[in-house]
Amino acid sequence: MPIICIASILYSYHKRKYNNAMILYRHSKESGASNPLLISTIGLGVLSVAAIVAAIWGISNYMAQKSDVDGRISAAVATAKKDQADKDADKFTAQEKEPNREFAGPDDFGRLTFSFPKTWSVFINKDVTSGGVYEAFLNPISVPPVSATQQYALRVTIEQKDYDKVISSYETLVKKGDLHSSAVSANGSNGTRLDGNFSKDIRGSAVIYKIRDKTATLRTDAGAFTADFNNLISTIKFNN
Repeated sequence: MPIICIASILYSYHKRKYNNAMILYRHSKESGASNPLLISTIGLGVLSVAAIVAAIWGISNYMAQKSDVDGRISAAVATAKKDQADKDADKFTAQEKEPNREFAGPDDFGRLTFSFPKTWSVFINKDVTSGGVYEAFLNPISVPPVSATQQYALRVTIEQKDYDKVISSYETLVKKGDLHSSAVSANGSNGTRLDGNFSKDIRGSAVIYKIRDKTATLRTDAGAFTADFNNLISTIKFNN
């Protein structure tokens, strides 16, 4: 900015000289005299004013471009810092989940086991000391009260129901396109994976396996837990 001020001062100075020269030129022309030095002065004044105007325009344009470049550099630096902060946060979150803990279901129900993040809590809603359905819920930090509409990081159900009947209970949702069915395997056994909308409140993924005369279903209720769910089901083991 100081350069522009100096250029403006020079422009004003030469403009005054040019105006004075023009006044003298008109006076000499009116008196019928011709002064080559005066004409040269006027020509030099015109060139000087033009040069200063060009210089001011060039400097202004340079400063505008420099400001634009500086702004883009600042924006790029801010974006890079945010990206790095996000990566550091993701890395910290992943490290916080290690090492994993091991979940183990009842021996009488095939002793289903898998690894899960250490930051998750476990709540056993129903045991099977007197038979029935085994239910366990896992969720980060704490497990909310149990309900059909509540979303959990993982639901575990082991029931005394035929595998084919459990699979057939989802056929309507698969035919409607709400759920996508695919094959999956664990511990040397084949099973079924379902992905999509289980209800208006639950959108996630589930794997279903036959364990002896029972059927085990592991389901995550929200897409936010998909990565953890995929890691978790890769560690599934049970007694056939």
